[in-house]
Amino acid sequence: MKTHKIIGLMSGTSLDGLDLAYCIIQEKEGAFNFEIAETMSISYSKEMKEKLKNSIYLKADELLVFHNAYGTWLGEQTLQFIQDKQLEVDAIASHGHTTHHQPENGLTFQIGSGQHLANAAGVKTVCDFRTNDIALNGQGAPLVPIGDRLFFGDYDFCLNLGGISNVSFEKKGKRIAYDIGLANMILNHITQKEGLEYDKGGMLARGGVVNANMLQQLNDLEFYGLPYPKSIGFEWFVDKVVPIVDQTNDSMANLLCTSIHHVCEQVAIQIKQNSVSTDQTLFVTGGGALNDYLLEVLQEKLGSTTKVVVPEKKLIEFKEALVFALMGALRLENDINVLSSVTGAKRDSSSGVVFLPN
Repeated sequence: MKTHKIIGLMSGTSLDGLDLAYCIIQEKEGAFNFEIAETMSISYSKEMKEKLKNSIYLKADELLVFHNAYGTWLGEQTLQFIQDKQLEVDAIASHGHTTHHQPENGLTFQIGSGQHLANAAGVKTVCDFRTNDIALNGQGAPLVPIGDRLFFGDYDFCLNLGGISNVSFEKKGKRIAYDIGLANMILNHITQKEGLEYDKGGMLARGGVVNANMLQQLNDLEFYGLPYPKSIGFEWFVDKVVPIVDQTNDSMANLLCTSIHHVCEQVAIQIKQNSVSTDQTLFVTGGGALNDYLLEVLQEKLGSTTKVVVPEKKLIEFKEALVFALMGALRLENDINVLSSVTGAKRDSSSGVVFLPN
């Protein structure tokens, strides 16, 4: 049995902060199991959050300076985590933070320089998991489906509700996955305009009513009608979604309620289109799985044929960090970790760049 002790790092589009998960991943004859042994979440300071949010507007040289500085910061946080928890670590696997994602232009960029990270932490580091797939004419996303297949294959569908919603499932022996559309990104945008970090449990949204005009505008977004493979990033949100939200004159509760109904409607459409039975399971993780009102609306729109399954809180919060730890382990073994059936690339690949500390 092969055993990898890896720290997975994840920073998502919702800008909640940095998730660190120390994972023990074991593989025996093609079967994988995991233990999330230690975790830590680091909330971004207001300054860091603004820098990450606005990094898409930086000039190239300014972006690269930030790329290096952020890599060093990631390494320092990881080293502190290792020392505080007295961890024995084989490697770090870092997603970085996506600043640019334009697969149609052959471009994706996740800041957090792997060499700076490795040097600061003093540990072998695997990162830049998306570029190789883009070079193979893929979307470079989503990446989590390899974990869905190897760790959570007993569920019919795996749904992640981070800043963006994405889904994965098996179809005719292949793993299919793609970005559905919005999730926490729109909810956090609405609350943060009013100085509130987020709507805990969806309590504010629960007190609102649906704005039919805003709902229609969101549902009419072109992206929803595109075939998969497909993916979106923060640029799409700023360009297509923010104007709809900001031009809608309504209460915060109504904006939140409308957004949740929109998110759930789009998820339900995709699940129903790809249904496998009248007794199927939808495994939900990501920050959205902590939004009680969203889960209620989602179950209502799915109906009785699909059961929403929510795991323990640790897995909800650290699933993506866990999967990047898995991707790092697979890369170190030169095993496939990015699926062309998901991304549309020419072929499956073992993606990620390995950096040794100096």
